[in-house]
Amino acid sequence: MANSILQVENLVKRYGEVEAVRGVSFNVEEGEVFGLLGPNGAGKTTTVEILEGLRTPDGGRVSVCGFDPQRDSDALKHQIGAALQSTSLPDKLRVMEALRLFASFYKRRRNPEELLKRFGLEEKRNTFYSQLSGGQKQRLALAMALVNDPKVLFFDEPTAGLDPQVRREIYDIIEELRCEKKTILMTTHYIEEAERLCDRVAIVDHGKVIALGTPRDLKAHSGGSTRIEVRLSKPESDATLKSLEGVADARVVDGAYVIHSNRPPQAIVSIVKHLEAQGNELISLEIASPSLEDVFIEMTGRRLRD
Repeated sequence: MANSILQVENLVKRYGEVEAVRGVSFNVEEGEVFGLLGPNGAGKTTTVEILEGLRTPDGGRVSVCGFDPQRDSDALKHQIGAALQSTSLPDKLRVMEALRLFASFYKRRRNPEELLKRFGLEEKRNTFYSQLSGGQKQRLALAMALVNDPKVLFFDEPTAGLDPQVRREIYDIIEELRCEKKTILMTTHYIEEAERLCDRVAIVDHGKVIALGTPRDLKAHSGGSTRIEVRLSKPESDATLKSLEGVADARVVDGAYVIHSNRPPQAIVSIVKHLEAQGNELISLEIASPSLEDVFIEMTGRRLRD
């Protein structure tokens, strides 16, 4: 971790009796896209706000670009850019005015005209903030995060609440930034977002990191190479399902039975035979490769969701 551009060691943050962050540790290398993946309330935003210098930790140590966010906040702000979970600007502030205003805060500045073009906002340069769509507001937030040409970017739920088309546009922007070797720390609760964009992921739950690694490595350590989800007309013992041929793991999640198997054909046959013997009915069956959600389910017994 000594050469990492971003370091977090045993981070703790409390709000009264609530411990929002409980000993979180991870590091981010220069040029890496690193994701904090977890449900709302997991402690992701609090962790990011501490790294940005917006909140004071109650324990642990953090370093961003070699700076302590609390002690060196003035120097740090010139090295980082951020798009918060929610951006709010004055309704009558025009797009170009917003970019020029934010550029004035920094020693090093990108050309606002270039940012307008890059983020597809040229035609909106004189549009009031209140008249922008949700996707346009998010693209403006990302443009403002880049206005000082930062070394590290913090994106907190960058596509939350956006429609699928706009979400894909934001994905393309983040992938372009990765090609430019920008270091990005992003939070998300979207599985596909983390799997597509992140070089490494820390899965966070109840203020703790419960898994850390590349998406591929984390999925490889899932309970089996294939995920089978079934819904039944009558309840079934997950322990009984787990004992069937070809089944590596089985558990109940939100009324469905999530099964992992290294031998899916045998598992499906044995499940069907068992259900017939029990007079139970198979309502639905879905087969898929394991995802990061499967890792979360195996470690917590519930789905990773908003």
